[in-house]
Amino acid sequence: MKAAIITIGDELLIGQTLDTNSAWMGAELSKSGFDIFRITSVHDRKYDIIYALNEAAKEADVVLVTGGLGPTSDDITKHALAEYFSTRLVMNSEVLQMIEEMMSRRNFAMNDNNRRQAEVPESCKVLINRAGTAPGMWFEKDGTIFVSMPGVPNEMKHIMNEHVLPELNKRFTSQ
Repeated sequence: MKAAIITIGDELLIGQTLDTNSAWMGAELSKSGFDIFRITSVHDRKYDIIYALNEAAKEADVVLVTGGLGPTSDDITKHALAEYFSTRLVMNSEVLQMIEEMMSRRNFAMNDNNRRQAEVPESCKVLINRAGTAPGMWFEKDGTIFVSMPGVPNEMKHIMNEHVLPELNKRFTSQ
């Protein structure tokens, strides 16, 4: 059982943000018996994201991706995933409703950037994020599982604990 981790964000590469996600995910995957053979950090650029996905998929059973799912214009991970999986972005009504409720509870006005966070690649299984606004996304391609999650550590951990680790532990037998 081989796993790769990809973190996305210019802020990671220039040292503005410390990558604690990889260490935590690596430890959790290791506990489940996975061999983490690669951790890669890439720019917020579609080409770099797709290249990293292609490289990881050559050897991995599981590829975990964090970052680039926020509401700003440089958050392009979903677009890269849609291209990689040959699909399109669609509005997910369940995610949109959850975001609207969260914004209302916090007394924030809903805007177009918030609405765009409810767009997901059509071919993914949506992983609801009750800790934030960006959903996780589960894909399968050529025998490899790909999971994309927010880069915000508490949101990533929530999705890992609620969705990803339980499903991986069902599918893979620990070595």
